[in-house]
Amino acid sequence: MNIVRCGNYDDASRQAYHHLLSRLRDNEKAVLGLPTGSTPLGLYRCMTQGYVNGDFDYSGITTFNIDEYAGMERNNPDSYYLFMQRKLFNGINVAEERRHIPSGLGNLEHNCLEYDRLMEAAGGIDILVLAVGANGHIGFNEPGTPFESTTHIIELTGRTRADNARFFKSPEDVPEQALTMGIKLMMNAREIIFIGTGKEKADAVRRMVNGPVTTDCPASVLQLHPNITLYLDSEAAGDL
Repeated sequence: MNIVRCGNYDDASRQAYHHLLSRLRDNEKAVLGLPTGSTPLGLYRCMTQGYVNGDFDYSGITTFNIDEYAGMERNNPDSYYLFMQRKLFNGINVAEERRHIPSGLGNLEHNCLEYDRLMEAAGGIDILVLAVGANGHIGFNEPGTPFESTTHIIELTGRTRADNARFFKSPEDVPEQALTMGIKLMMNAREIIFIGTGKEKADAVRRMVNGPVTTDCPASVLQLHPNITLYLDSEAAGDL
């Protein structure tokens, strides 16, 4: 692991952006794996502002989002589909047919298999952007998820649902299940850019970096990835 200590959230987001930008300039047809939640918002702001400034043309890029809630209509304001439109895709020129987000409707098992097929057809993930949950999850791969998992349906833990309740009108509205890219697929990414910020993530980051590699902390498997850079603000790195 290459650990870059950053002053604050904005600094971590900027440094992660410049790292990503350098890789995209080397590979203008890269396949990106993208997260949702609050952590990547700073990166996405940098990407959209950079596009306005002429930093990069995203028309050749393909994206695969890491997760989506089960049972969530795409036009639901809480869907990750609309999250990505609002926070990133409305501001950069990734072609719509090159944007992939799991479908939480219909036959979920089939949707998972189809998502794996699409990723394989695209050649796999070149650059995966990741963050960590307070309980050590990556994507929605909760504690106990096998490291060999591919895209699958996951039961969200009470802690994850409570952490995500701030994005919903009420805690009861948080779905109990989600579809998520599996840990095996994440580890198959050719490069990982990880962003960790906030004191509430400090323990998870410590376990990820220094703890045993165990499914009790899914993020700990990242110790085994050959090409990963962590951008951590002072709070997230506080227990290292």
